[in-house]
Amino acid sequence: MFRGILVNKDDQGYRAELSDIDESSLPAGDVKVKVLYSTLNYKDGLAITGKGPVVRSFPMVPGIDFAGQVLESSSPDFKVGDMVLLNGWGVGEGHWGGLAQQARVKAEWLIPLPQGFTAKQALAIGTAGYTAMLCVMALQKHGLKPSDGEVLVTGAAGGVGSFAITLLSQLGFTVIASTGRMAEADYLKKLGAAEVIDRAVLSAPGKPLAKERWAAVVDSVGSHTLANACAQTKSDGAVAACGLAQGMDFPSSVAPFILRGVTLYGINSVTVPRAKRIAAYEQLSKLVDLKTLEEISHEISLEDSVKYAAELMAGNVRGRLIVDVNR
Repeated sequence: MFRGILVNKDDQGYRAELSDIDESSLPAGDVKVKVLYSTLNYKDGLAITGKGPVVRSFPMVPGIDFAGQVLESSSPDFKVGDMVLLNGWGVGEGHWGGLAQQARVKAEWLIPLPQGFTAKQALAIGTAGYTAMLCVMALQKHGLKPSDGEVLVTGAAGGVGSFAITLLSQLGFTVIASTGRMAEADYLKKLGAAEVIDRAVLSAPGKPLAKERWAAVVDSVGSHTLANACAQTKSDGAVAACGLAQGMDFPSSVAPFILRGVTLYGINSVTVPRAKRIAAYEQLSKLVDLKTLEEISHEISLEDSVKYAAELMAGNVRGRLIVDVNR
């Protein structure tokens, strides 16, 4: 038996609760892992609270990422005792995830724990930091340079936004942070933001084209915010879109793309090939200050996950929530 968060939907309604789980209930997979740390991401908040239809089968253990040690393996890629990391692949949505003390998954979903990071540090980065790195890599591939101008980061006080700010500032870019929590301005400036603006400036319906300001954008918000960010991006600039905190809609026009040559990069962190994942973590190991990880992250227990999921959905969580599944 092991402990985990189980999400159920039945005659009693939709609920998530800490439960004792029999090992025989684990889904099929090549590798069984003793989970050490997981996290609470936006998707996990949706899964636990039921505020979004992300869970595709019941019962479900949420947790879209985890780090731990291999207990059993029928794959040549991993042996008992190996330290491993998982981000995405539909884990916590269609396949039992990391908010439990054990997990069984496909070997192809795992990568070795990146060098330079402990399991806890890797999960302080987690899907949010890894996604932010993929956004930055897209902007780098586009050819963006610090001399090109300001880079906007929306949803700045969240996990992706926090990491995008620190990564871009480490690379020498001037970062402008957009947030609905102006009380977090000092925190965002400590991460490297040169200026903090209220999200209200971007979140209302806007014009198809607006005054050019941003050389590039990292957006985790979507909807009108993404539309306005594109409308304000400079000619030949780039926007990396990776989230939908405001909404899945995109009430824009083709104007920024055909009149200014703006490029919109869609960032999918879920099914990225192993080689690209490893490359992203190699860059993260060079750019992330371990002291910054302590600033961005906060550790909670497995039992606290349900309570904090509600706080996350209410927009009351700053940065990253690491879950020690063994306390």
